[in-house]
Amino acid sequence: MKALVFAAGLGERMRPLTDATPKPLLEAGGKPLVAWHLEKLAAIGVRDVVVNTSWLADQFPAILGDGSRWGLRLHFAYEGPTALETGGGMLNALPVLADGGDAAFIAVNGDVWSDVDYAALAEAPRGDARLVLVDNPPQHPDGDFALLPDGRVAVDGERRLTFSGIGVYRPSILHGWRDIAGDAAAADGKPRFRLAPLLRAAMARDAVEGIHHRGRWTDVGTPERLRALADSLDWASFPAGAAP
Repeated sequence: MKALVFAAGLGERMRPLTDATPKPLLEAGGKPLVAWHLEKLAAIGVRDVVVNTSWLADQFPAILGDGSRWGLRLHFAYEGPTALETGGGMLNALPVLADGGDAAFIAVNGDVWSDVDYAALAEAPRGDARLVLVDNPPQHPDGDFALLPDGRVAVDGERRLTFSGIGVYRPSILHGWRDIAGDAAAADGKPRFRLAPLLRAAMARDAVEGIHHRGRWTDVGTPERLRALADSLDWASFPAGAAP
């Protein structure tokens, strides 16, 4: 199985930190945020990872290298000066991810941190996607999708949770993207659209399943949340009861 790490965003809410550093390369716990994902992907046997890039793209190969330190092969997919959003980014990376077939692949947001066990992503979903959902954080109290008792994910329902930005997909999630996403704005001749409308369309045909992760997860969207994560990871490195 291969994987995609979304790393092309501008990180506008993280400024001024992202004026000179892409958000996935900001550090917490002594390593770039994206490195936490690469370690976890390598641990479950992933060998090829596409990292989509746009903002300050040249920093990714300079800092991450070819991936060999994790036993990975990194493929940097430069989208141009304008990021293609999640749907367009996945479509742009699909030739490497699927090799023209229907093999499932993992996709994760490079700017989140979690203790999700990626082994739950190593098996292909029954339908088009399997999403990792988390309890709603303070900044997103209404959640994104509902996790039904039978494990399916729906747009609406009593138990609404937040999409973690971590999931496993089949290439079929992108089938008919033009009809679903509408007139996708072109960026440097490439389609630019979000993945969310395609996920909602797949939910309507009962093709999305979910996992409720009850452990740690952080959307590192602001400098304050990055500092809180860094502090928690530094503290976690000390034995219980010890002072840092």
